[in-house]
Amino acid sequence: MGVTYWLTNVRLETGYRRENGVVTGTEASLFHILVKDGKFARIVPATEKLTDGILQKDAKGLLALPSFVEKHVHLDKTLQGEPWRAVIPVSNIIERCEIEKRTLPGLPTTTQERAENLLEILLSYGSTHVRTHVDIYPEVGISNLESVKAALATYADRVTHEIVAFPQHGLLRTDAKALLREALRQGATHVGGVDPANVDGDIEESLHQMMELAVEANAGVDLHLHDPGHLGTYTMKRLAAMTVDAGWQGRVAISHAFALGDIPVQEAEEMATILREAGITIITSVPFSRVIPPVQLLHQNGVDVAVGCDNIFDTWQPYGNGDVLERLWRLAERNRWLDELSLSQSLRFITGGKTTLDANGTQLWPAQGEDASLILVDATCSAEAIARRANRQAVFFKGNLASGQMEEVNVTL
Repeated sequence: MGVTYWLTNVRLETGYRRENGVVTGTEASLFHILVKDGKFARIVPATEKLTDGILQKDAKGLLALPSFVEKHVHLDKTLQGEPWRAVIPVSNIIERCEIEKRTLPGLPTTTQERAENLLEILLSYGSTHVRTHVDIYPEVGISNLESVKAALATYADRVTHEIVAFPQHGLLRTDAKALLREALRQGATHVGGVDPANVDGDIEESLHQMMELAVEANAGVDLHLHDPGHLGTYTMKRLAAMTVDAGWQGRVAISHAFALGDIPVQEAEEMATILREAGITIITSVPFSRVIPPVQLLHQNGVDVAVGCDNIFDTWQPYGNGDVLERLWRLAERNRWLDELSLSQSLRFITGGKTTLDANGTQLWPAQGEDASLILVDATCSAEAIARRANRQAVFFKGNLASGQMEEVNVTL
C-alpha cells in the first residue's frame, strides 16, 4: 500500500485556445491531486481548501505530464561509469560486433553496474518504463540477460520493463535459436532479430525462426531492421504476413525501419496500410545520420509509432544522454511541428500513446483511478516542454517519488 498524500498546486492542461478554428495556445489551471495506493484518487481545483489533514506535497505550479516510455535502449551495451572514449571506425556491422565482443568483457565495471548507471539516468529524465534489448550469442550465453535482470530488480520499485532477447550477431549466423529459447524461459518478454538479409543471409528462415520462438514462448517481437529501400520493405511485408498468419497482431515491432523513409509517399502509404493491418509498431531513435520513417504519415494512417534513445555511450556510439524528450524534440524539429497542436499531440510518441488532451482539446490525462506515474516539469504547457526540453524537477512512479525532489508541507487544522 502506497502513501496517501495531496500533490498540491499542480498545473494541468485543460483545453486549447482557438482563433478562427486554429489552435493558438493551451489552457491550463492549478489543481490538487489526491494520490492513494499509487493511483490518482481525486482531482480538485486548487481553489478548494484542503481540510482533511492528509500529507501535502507542493508542486509549486509545475506542469504535470505522463511519465515517459523508453521504447528502445541497450542496457547491456552502455559504458556508463567508464571513462570517456570515442568509437573505433569499422567498415560494417559485423566488425562493430567483434569489437564489442572483445571490449565489454575486459571492463573493470560489471554489466549490472553499467546498466544501473544508465537506469538512473533514464529515470532522472522521466522514463518509468524501459524496453531493453539484451545481446544473446554463443560467447556470452544468457549472462547479459542475468546481469540486466539484476539491474532491473534494483529499480523494480521505480521502473517497469520489457526485455528483448536480441541475437545481435545474427539469429542464423550464430545458430542462436536454442539460446534465445532459454532466454525467453529465463525472463525475456520479447524475441528480437536483426537484418535478416544482410546479417543472416536468409530473410525467410530468419523471420520464420524468430516468429516460431515468439509463438512458442507467447512472447512479443522486436526486429532491428536497418536494410534500406525495397530490401527493407520486402522484409517488412514478409514479417507482416507472418504476423497475421500467427495471429500476433499488436505484439510485433520493427525498430529503425529506415526503408520507410527511402520510398515514395504513395508506396509509404501502401506500407502503412500493411503495417496497420498487421498491428506492427514502428520504433525510431531519430538519428541525424539516416533517413527516418515518415512518422506523421504512419501515425495518420493508423500505425503505432514510438521513440527510443537506442545506443547511449557505448562501443557503437559516443553520443546519447538518455533523454527521450530530447529525441522527441529532434523528431518535432525534423518534421517542422511548430504549432501548439502538433507539438502537444506528439507527446504520445514517448508516453505509450498518452496525451494530456485530444486533438479537440478534451482532457484525457490524468484520470481518476489511473496509475500516478508522472513528471513535474518547468513549463507552461506540453508544447513548451517539448520545444524547450523542459527541466524535469520530479518523477513519480505509481505515486512514489522516484527521482528529483519535492517539498512536503506541514498540515495544521
